[in-house]
Amino acid sequence: MKAARQLGNLFWRSGDKCTSISNALSSPSNRKDLKKIHSLLITLGLQNSVTFLGMLITKYSQFKDTDSALLVFGGIYPQIDVYAWNTIIRAMTHNRCYTKALEFYAEMRGLGVKPDNYTFPSVINACGSSMDFEKGRVVHEHVVELGFQFDLYISNALIDMYARCNKLGRAQLVFDGMRHRDIVSWNSLISGYTSHGYFKEALEVYHQLRMVDLLPDSFSLSNVLLSCGGLGEVVEGEVVHCLVEKLGTCRDVNVSNALLAMYFKFDMLVNCRRIFSEMVHRDSVTWNTIISSYLESGLYHESMRLFLEMIRHSKPDILTITSVLRACTCVGDLNMGRYVHDYMLNNGYECNIVATNIVINMYAKCGDVFQARQVFENAKNQDLVSWNSLLDGYIENQSYQEAIELFRRMRTNFQPDFVTYVTLLSLSSGLANLNFTEELHCNIIKRGFDSTQIVGNALVDVYAKCGKVEDSFKQFETMKFRDTVSWNSIIASCSHSDNHILGFRMLSNMRLEGIIPDIPTFLSSLPLCSYLMAKRQGKEMHCCIFKFGFDSNIPIGNALIEMYSNTGSLRNSILVFEKMKKRDLVSWTAIISTYGMYGEGRKALEAFEHMKAAGILPDHIVFIAVMYACSHSGLVQEGRICFEQMKREHNIVPRMEHYACIVDLLSRSGLLAEAEEFISSMPLKPDASIWGVLLSACRANGDMKIAERVAERILQLDTSDPGYHVLASNVYAASGRWDQVGVIRKSFEANGLKKDPGCSWLEIPTLS
Repeated sequence: MKAARQLGNLFWRSGDKCTSISNALSSPSNRKDLKKIHSLLITLGLQNSVTFLGMLITKYSQFKDTDSALLVFGGIYPQIDVYAWNTIIRAMTHNRCYTKALEFYAEMRGLGVKPDNYTFPSVINACGSSMDFEKGRVVHEHVVELGFQFDLYISNALIDMYARCNKLGRAQLVFDGMRHRDIVSWNSLISGYTSHGYFKEALEVYHQLRMVDLLPDSFSLSNVLLSCGGLGEVVEGEVVHCLVEKLGTCRDVNVSNALLAMYFKFDMLVNCRRIFSEMVHRDSVTWNTIISSYLESGLYHESMRLFLEMIRHSKPDILTITSVLRACTCVGDLNMGRYVHDYMLNNGYECNIVATNIVINMYAKCGDVFQARQVFENAKNQDLVSWNSLLDGYIENQSYQEAIELFRRMRTNFQPDFVTYVTLLSLSSGLANLNFTEELHCNIIKRGFDSTQIVGNALVDVYAKCGKVEDSFKQFETMKFRDTVSWNSIIASCSHSDNHILGFRMLSNMRLEGIIPDIPTFLSSLPLCSYLMAKRQGKEMHCCIFKFGFDSNIPIGNALIEMYSNTGSLRNSILVFEKMKKRDLVSWTAIISTYGMYGEGRKALEAFEHMKAAGILPDHIVFIAVMYACSHSGLVQEGRICFEQMKREHNIVPRMEHYACIVDLLSRSGLLAEAEEFISSMPLKPDASIWGVLLSACRANGDMKIAERVAERILQLDTSDPGYHVLASNVYAASGRWDQVGVIRKSFEANGLKKDPGCSWLEIPTLS
């Protein structure tokens, strides 16, 4: 209102009325004031002034009011000159109405108005921003026809347009043909090469820039830093960083962001941390870069901590939030995942389908499938990824029936893709359901996914787990291309089905075909050595593990401890354990079990104490290993203490295996009556394995009185294991109760039970 009043006063008082109007048109700070000035211009009879109306169009454009700009332009159409056309084209381009800008350019030429050097930069920018290469090429021809090909601003616009359209050869030709270049010319070409991944070419242009009398600016340097990161040029990147410090452009947030991205590519997280901590200004790109850097480096907790720091200073964008949700998924942090999801809901974030799928996946992978289902059902739109994420969540949480029901519902809305079938095959593996597997296989063939590598690998695995090793091999043989995963699956299939020798043969064939083994290969192969007591082959694998650099992998170390333990080499098991730089609960359990197997109960207890001192909490499995070690070393009191410690200090409810260990501990020490009393006081119903331990000890100690009572208990149980029946039969035979022996043998025949014959393995060294 003030601007409009000033315009009225100035118009009547000032001698230079044009200057007064121009000043008034440049002064309004909002659209409302501009409208009043526009009305006053009409009142003053200046509605046909091309100059003033051009200024109005420009001002409306600045306020993003394209409708008013078009109305002003329509008021003077078609009695307009090139200035008016330039103004409306520039206004449309400025407001991203690229199609409209190009339509005005075509109309302008159709009316015979000749474009000038101010027309083309906006038109070319519209072509580049809309990625319309064909129109851009035609406009370039017009530029040449009118003799503007050497104009600096037009040439810069052409370089940028061709770069955006990924026509970098044409961009380079325009650049090479320029008589004069400014920093924008160089930046446009460097940026074009960088944005399309031509990092080497970008650095070559940068080196040319350093040879002329021009200093790179923050835009140049940020693109060059990204190119150094893309190429992994550490030395070059550090040199450019020095120049950044020298020129003082490190204060520019875009340059700092580029430095963060570059050092992350170099895997130099210490530098990333330092640059981030020194940044005065941080934008959403900064936070996204540092959080995603930590996420991709496996520093999930650090990325979550940074998110909590970020929300104290600024509002994250949806990209940051989804990155943090991925971190929560990776570590299974349901509480943090809920917090981030609540933050999204409470702060009014618009959840697109990608973000929704990430939330579904987070809840599903963190074990809250109910909440995952809630998010899924409340989503406005669900795509195939949504269905697959929820389906995978049900399967991971062993909610198999819900998964099957969801799949049936899914088929009424979407056609499953190969990811769906791979997920369902993992369900079939969990159920070991052959019928469901074969049904899936038929559907896979119908949909044409049987040639997909990942599906083929899953089929090899699932048939093996369903006990159909022949079908597993048939699927393996029909695969046109077999990768490492294919071979790993078939080797694991052999191990799963106890075809250990065949597993070794497949491992040999894998190497003959030139397939390089990976960590899962060795994890599948080392158990073969354990089962066959193949110590020499185990050592050969250990050498290969060193050769491929897998010796620092924790699961590999654990598997080696177990392999050496099972092949009679306590010393090598200990050496592997001691050389491990990092150990997890499985590592400690493996070495404790190894000590127990070799009767080194004291050392097993020492290892258990060292494990607790290292801050690793024991689980129910490690207690089984400790009690087993006590049992095989005659450490009765220590075993009892361990059992009580498990219940009282660690709140672990004893399972059947723990009770079996205590029974074995007492039985081996000859405390048979106490063992029988312990079994009778168990809160769980003892099974055949519990009574079998005591029965074996009774036979060994010659206590036939207790043995007969225990044998009766075993025969009362519905067990299909023939070993326990044979054990009971032997007890009755030793007592001379042949009538009872006959009853057991008849029961054997009636139930179709058969004792498998024993066998031994002997490794024969190759004779040269």
